[in-house]
Amino acid sequence: MVDSPLLEWVENRRETTWDAFFTEAKTVGLLAVPLAAINLSQFLIQTGSLMIVGHIDELALSSTAIAVSLAAVTGFSVLIGMASALETLCGQAYGAGQYQKFGNHVYSAILCLLLVCLPITLLWINIGKLLVLVGQDPVISREVGRFMIWLIPALFAYAFLHPLMRYYQMQVFVLPMLLFSWITFCLHIPLCWVLVFKTGLKNLGGALAISISYWLNVILLALYMKFSPKCEKTRGVVSMELFKGIGLFLHFAVPSAVMTCLSWWSFELIILLAGLLPNPELESSVLSVCFNTMTTIFTIAYGIGSSGSTRVSNELGAGKPQAARVAAGASIFLAVVSIIIVSMVLFALRHVFGYAFSSDREVVDYVAVMAPLVCISIIFDAIQGVVSGIIRGCGWQRVGAYINLGAYYLCGNPAALALGFLANLRGRGLWIGIQSGAFVQMLLLAIVMSRVNWEKQADEARERMFEDKGLGNKYEAPSA
Repeated sequence: MVDSPLLEWVENRRETTWDAFFTEAKTVGLLAVPLAAINLSQFLIQTGSLMIVGHIDELALSSTAIAVSLAAVTGFSVLIGMASALETLCGQAYGAGQYQKFGNHVYSAILCLLLVCLPITLLWINIGKLLVLVGQDPVISREVGRFMIWLIPALFAYAFLHPLMRYYQMQVFVLPMLLFSWITFCLHIPLCWVLVFKTGLKNLGGALAISISYWLNVILLALYMKFSPKCEKTRGVVSMELFKGIGLFLHFAVPSAVMTCLSWWSFELIILLAGLLPNPELESSVLSVCFNTMTTIFTIAYGIGSSGSTRVSNELGAGKPQAARVAAGASIFLAVVSIIIVSMVLFALRHVFGYAFSSDREVVDYVAVMAPLVCISIIFDAIQGVVSGIIRGCGWQRVGAYINLGAYYLCGNPAALALGFLANLRGRGLWIGIQSGAFVQMLLLAIVMSRVNWEKQADEARERMFEDKGLGNKYEAPSA
């Protein structure tokens, strides 16, 4: 009986710990649901256009799929990656109560992203000719080039859209984003259908619809930010201070973009490689369907990862390392549970979901064969997506970039080439190879997460917010 007070204390501590964990899981989940819905609506603008255009013919589907993939590789992924730096800077600034600095980071991000759009625009104008030079089918390449020129306005919309989305996300102000994003999507579908089938633009109507819809979303978010009293303390004013924040933003934005792009590019690369296989239209179409299906479902994991990033960065900025650690664990737990359920449902529907993208029976049957591999990919991608969100919340984008470089470019891409071409497994081999890289990425990220010193990360976050430090090497690697 001597030990009974000690046992009682241990039991009470265990109860408190689990209570805190499940309370945080509920908090993360309540934030993740609208964030996942927001990301889904954003992604469905492109996917919805692809679905509508895909019912014109196989050439329209394959060329639009490649165009959307190339736009993601060369433009959208870069802007999304750079904007993700705000999950570190704005999240920690909000947690620390530095509201003026919060708004300045957003304006600095918009300026930097607009400048980045200029060289990307030049690339998009000439992309059709470049595809022919690297051996792609001339007919498909011409259609890809035309589509991407019409998509240029959407690129500049992205430079505003994602900083504005981080502005709302990092202060846990998601209802305006949720409302405006779904209003935009609901208007996008009939708009796209009219532009594709009723104006004679055909697949180019899909590109125009995407551009119009993204700009509509930007306008709605900007107007709410300008006139809502709820945004008054964080919107600040546009001033010369935004130029002072460019250096700090780029310090996190460049590795953040590299981290995002290295992973994204690897998956997009296999779609381009599919164009070099026998029957390139079929292989490109099927891998596009698989990739778009996986990316659509990834919005669930990305929502949880964004929620985890928000909670972790806010708590680190507020100087609460234990709360940040609990938020990270709760995010990973929610991701594993939810994505296993989703992948089981997708496997059950493997003979059906291909019809959402194409009415061609050959495409649908090939998609059904690929479905088990896609389900495995979804699990790997979900776990790494959530851990990547936590890394962004901590400010470890440089570490994530190194991991993605090793996982995909030393493992995944070489394996895809070997299995797809040397082993003659074609599209299935390309997909299996890239998934080996995804598995290595997930494993390395898990190891990094196990080595976090949350107390030190909280100290560094507070120092960064209050003393404008954080440009040295001490923020470039996780602490043991």
